[in-house]
Amino acid sequence: MPAQPLNLKERAVLLALLAEARPLTNAELRESAGITLDGASRLKLNELKLVSSSKEGRAFVHEITDDGAAWCADELTAERPERSGAGGGALYAVLAGLQRYLQRTGQLLSDLFQPAEPVDDLETRVRTAYGVLSSKSGSSWVGLAALRAELTDVDRADLDAVLQQLSRQPGVHVQAEANQQALTGEDHEAAVRFGGSSRHLLKIDNP
Repeated sequence: MPAQPLNLKERAVLLALLAEARPLTNAELRESAGITLDGASRLKLNELKLVSSSKEGRAFVHEITDDGAAWCADELTAERPERSGAGGGALYAVLAGLQRYLQRTGQLLSDLFQPAEPVDDLETRVRTAYGVLSSKSGSSWVGLAALRAELTDVDRADLDAVLQQLSRQPGVHVQAEANQQALTGEDHEAAVRFGGSSRHLLKIDNP
């Protein structure tokens, strides 16, 4: 733990930078977590070597350091700060629950927080997974349930967004199953919804 105690805002900045797992400007910090890092707090976290800040143009870019990540890991078992309010109390209750999960699974905190995958890379992965699944099944139509099972590490919202983006491209079809009676519970759960309807199947003419 740093010799100087951190206030709630400074703690929140560290946790937000850990969760985002990428360098952030103050504008991005504000959009992500409703906070910024500037003034005395920035100097303090820089001096404690918990955050590195560099100037890019007119904006500071902040990145959590290895020491900052270690601080976050320690904070999972820390007492709730005084005068942290309801939001702070809820945050530290979640951190305690996260610590229990890590203990049960044997995972590290760093395993949980990874930067979001660029959309272009994810689109490539969807096309590749489609090619593999359609070859295995011998059908040009692939169920979204099978696609999601092939891409279990991809966040559902990210995959839904890429499927919607792909559907606007020539030769890509994301459609509803015509025979609704043939759908399983897994099919319904895996469906993506846009354009006012649920879609269950993917077909790519040139994956």
